[in-house]
Amino acid sequence: MELGNIKASQERTAKKRVGRGTGSGLGKTSGRGHKGQKARSGGGVRRGFEGGQTPLYRRLPKRGFKNINSKTYTEVTLTMLNKSKAEEVTAESLIAERIIRKANDGIVILGTGSLDKKLTVKANRFTATAKEKIEAVGGKVEVI
Repeated sequence: MELGNIKASQERTAKKRVGRGTGSGLGKTSGRGHKGQKARSGGGVRRGFEGGQTPLYRRLPKRGFKNINSKTYTEVTLTMLNKSKAEEVTAESLIAERIIRKANDGIVILGTGSLDKKLTVKANRFTATAKEKIEAVGGKVEVI
């Protein structure tokens, strides 16, 4: 290998200069052919256009719906509550302690796992097993 033979790992190819005379190979019509929609400025068809035929997205039936009244609760297990250092557990305290990221439309306490300490838990919803386990340890359950 000699100094004159060294090549860069990524050689750059020059940008094609269209419409700069017939000698360039891309003069006159600039590689767009003669006439027609694709030769015109702004030419081309929109996404989903099938030449006037009814497009696929209109031929297929509509399915389902989005319930605007639905609520999405953030699920919190008893195992996650064990990690909390606060005696009164709320959505805000769980976010502050980074046990959950966000509370969406509120939090729901699930009965998964076990609870070791006495806590006052304030949440939007509780499952029956979660309520039993919290009260069995001597804690309080408050529905917001």
